[in-house]
Amino acid sequence: MITHPSFTVEPWCLRETELNLDVLAQSESVFALSNGHIGWRGNLDEGEPHGLPGAYLNGVHERHPLPYAEAGYGYPESGQTMINVTDGKIIRLLVDDHPCDLRYGRLVAHERLLDFRSGVLSRTARWTSPGGRTVRITSRRLVSFTQRAVAAVVYEVEPVDGPATVAVQSELVANEQLPRFEGDPRVAAATGSPLVAEEHFAQETRLRLVHRTARSGLRVGAAADHLVEGPVTTRWTAQSEPDVSRLTVTADLTPGEPLRLVKFVAYGWSGERSLPAVHDQVDGAVAAAVSTGWDGLLAAQRAYLDRFWAGADVEVEGDAQIQQAVRFALFHVLQAAARGENRAIPAKGLTGTGYDGHSFWDTESYVLPLLTFTAPEAVASALRWRHGTLPAARERARQLGLAGAVFPWRTIDGAECSAYWPAGTAAFHVNADIAMAAVRYVMVSGDEAFERGVGLDLLVDTARLWRSLGHHDAEGVFHIDGVTGPDEYSAVARDNLYTNLMARQNLMAAAEAATRHPDRAGELGVDDEETAAWRDAADRMAMPYNEDLGVHEQSAGFTRFQRWDFEATPPEHYPLLLHYPYFDLYRKQVVKQADVVLAMMECPNAFSDEQKARNFAYYEALTVRDSSLSACCQAVLAAETGHLRLAYAYLGEAALMDLDDLEHNTRDGLHIASLAGTWIALVAGFGGMRRHSGGERGRDVLGFAPRLPEALSRVAFTVLVRGRRIKVDIGPARACYRLTEGEPLEVLHYGEPVIVTAGEPVERRVPPVPARPEPRQPRGRRPAGPLPEEELRAQSPG
Repeated sequence: MITHPSFTVEPWCLRETELNLDVLAQSESVFALSNGHIGWRGNLDEGEPHGLPGAYLNGVHERHPLPYAEAGYGYPESGQTMINVTDGKIIRLLVDDHPCDLRYGRLVAHERLLDFRSGVLSRTARWTSPGGRTVRITSRRLVSFTQRAVAAVVYEVEPVDGPATVAVQSELVANEQLPRFEGDPRVAAATGSPLVAEEHFAQETRLRLVHRTARSGLRVGAAADHLVEGPVTTRWTAQSEPDVSRLTVTADLTPGEPLRLVKFVAYGWSGERSLPAVHDQVDGAVAAAVSTGWDGLLAAQRAYLDRFWAGADVEVEGDAQIQQAVRFALFHVLQAAARGENRAIPAKGLTGTGYDGHSFWDTESYVLPLLTFTAPEAVASALRWRHGTLPAARERARQLGLAGAVFPWRTIDGAECSAYWPAGTAAFHVNADIAMAAVRYVMVSGDEAFERGVGLDLLVDTARLWRSLGHHDAEGVFHIDGVTGPDEYSAVARDNLYTNLMARQNLMAAAEAATRHPDRAGELGVDDEETAAWRDAADRMAMPYNEDLGVHEQSAGFTRFQRWDFEATPPEHYPLLLHYPYFDLYRKQVVKQADVVLAMMECPNAFSDEQKARNFAYYEALTVRDSSLSACCQAVLAAETGHLRLAYAYLGEAALMDLDDLEHNTRDGLHIASLAGTWIALVAGFGGMRRHSGGERGRDVLGFAPRLPEALSRVAFTVLVRGRRIKVDIGPARACYRLTEGEPLEVLHYGEPVIVTAGEPVERRVPPVPARPEPRQPRGRRPAGPLPEEELRAQSPG
């Protein structure tokens, strides 16, 4: 676990049994707490040592100029970087005047535990100060799911081997000094001290700081209040200055006589409200938290998570590490989105500043599918955020000479932040990813009001984009040229297959939704002629195909490029983007992340079974997985095409992306999409879950084609569909479908309609897997998950 044996494998928690400074930054990411609005990295309570201190508010960022060697029309002018806001989790400790810094003195014992069922990070430590006094430290920390603006800490210190005078300093700290990482484009841009002080306050047990950002004009407030329990000698004072507000508690302690501090912290921010309004907001939130109390917050947190796990848990038998990893993944994806409330879901969630805290297309393509079937209210919130950025997307389209809306490749507030247009502006597929996330949400939730409003707006503007971006050739075939697909090692291509197929689905869905809601469509200026043009473009969409090879092309002409020389590429030169120029990557057959494979997963009805098998084998030999987004997609298609052992290995890579730090950048935050991909690999891969047309009342229907690898004896999961919960329980030879809530539901089992009713589980046989030769990966790029020995020998050189 993150390359260190001190992390244990347990089904419902992540436990670290000793502190290891060499993986401190990684552990801060995996132990992070969030609710989608507030994010606290898993830093030690005392503040230092640290790898990357972090406290974040979703949407709070600073702008900075984007430098260009040469100016160009349409280039974004400014970037956005998520900033470290006021840190409210710091509680410093002095023992007989010795600061508690675990690099000094002697750390006798140290354990941290993140409990996925309670949502609490617990810590216990025994530390002997340089002066020879040993103390026991315990703490518990949560970021509340039920009180969106609130986080809390219980901190307790007790001497073990004799009396001690202790001082506990509970702080709010702004503009913390951050480490610098050089040479990796995935790391956040440096922003110095981004917060300008406006107000500081400390009185009795209450603290408050209010700051604003200089360029983005956002006002950020943080307040804290405390409950103090200790011996009669306990005293406290409060003081503040522009960037620090501090409560200092002192006490003379003896063994068996602890000092206990309960700290309640509240946050608020706004780009519009005045200083007094933000001041009052955080004071009110912290007062409500104090009224609820620690025990009340804890009980509400457990109840919230009990409801989530009842409908979202995935049970895995046969691999304890995967069982832990999928629950770790589900917990962190929930944390990234639960209380985002019309804000973006960043690629790293609120666990670190990697990728500058930007949101990308992987939110809609990886994270929202999981949430759609487990926590749909979070999906509606994320899509409402995209809808709120439509004005900026429409303006971007006008700037580019296009109709409709062009959503940004990477952003925080809706403005494009990618300074490199081939991997940014040209990646138009983000528009279809957003549109189809809305279609998926409506199909699963049955939320017709959403479809009529937010959904139709998104579908119409994205359909207009595709119709203006593409063109019909002399034979009437519809082409979309000059785009970049999911594979970022191929840019500005003609007819990227994934983009074209997703655009086709987008165009058809927009036409159908406009037909269902003609009055609203009329308000948007949509008429029969426009919907006919959308349908015509969809019907005549180009699908590049190499007849000689019998495979679909990632883009037109891709299979005629020279192949990358994988044999001459040393292992230390991955990821390739850090060692080779994009120019060389763009003109070779080398795939950063699943592209055609993703197209087959998202648009399964566009391919025959034989085409899927041939395509998968062809692109497997070219895909180097320099992106964390790839393994889960390859797991899904490996399972569908019968390569179950390979699918299992890819599942392992997706599941352990952060727990094993496979990309060597977990220090900057978790890979939220890869975490969601763990669920995708299990549910869409081994569960074979797909969306099919022609179900009840003409709606799409869920189909399942389950099959398990030899290593797993059972996988069970629950999905929520139009108010019904259905549990799918898969064994080696049979699958059971059980309705746990709601009215009867029609599903498909290998294409056969099955009606599932309450109290009457339905069992069906799992057919045998078709025998096919195992595809091979590029030299040295086998999956990080487990593979049988015979496969490893087959892939080794010579």
